[in-house]
Amino acid sequence: MKYANFLSAAGFAKEELLALAHGTLLEDAPEGFDCRLPPPPMLMLHRVSEIARQGGRGRIVGERDVSQDDWFFQCHFLSDPVQPGCLGLDAVWQLLGLYCMWSGGLGAGRALGVGEVEFSGQIRPHDRLVRYEVDVRRISVLPQSGSTIAIGDATLSVDGEPIYKVQRAKVGLFRGIAYQDYPNLSANARGGRLER
Repeated sequence: MKYANFLSAAGFAKEELLALAHGTLLEDAPEGFDCRLPPPPMLMLHRVSEIARQGGRGRIVGERDVSQDDWFFQCHFLSDPVQPGCLGLDAVWQLLGLYCMWSGGLGAGRALGVGEVEFSGQIRPHDRLVRYEVDVRRISVLPQSGSTIAIGDATLSVDGEPIYKVQRAKVGLFRGIAYQDYPNLSANARGGRLER
């Protein structure tokens, strides 16, 4: 896919999300495009059915098909399988990161926090479809660093029933922090505060 087509896409199929995770989606990625989604098993999306922007706001909707063989059902918990709530939250961060990329942001993505999360239900092995609807409240580029930050509110539904509310989820794309030569010891081999 050409970068111009990526920036104008109205959604993404599973194959495109996997290619983005593996760094093979774009034929002509611009310099500094270190943006990736996590590959499976951490990729919590099977498709993006909607992505749109209007000024500094927007919307992105993703979906994941539930499978009885999902890795987390095998260990969380024995004799009581349920998808960990943190993975639903991670899907929201993944969508916000993709939104930043699609909006032209460059750099590696990082989750930056969340205001509030409320769980009122669960995802079990015999459910069928998880849907994540994210209303992007603000996206901005920080001129000095070139970082892109997005903040959004989300609703997660399973089989049409809302079960999570997420407020003020925040993601950023940051230039120069990717650790592309892993596992070698290099400048970006250690964690800690991003300001260093």
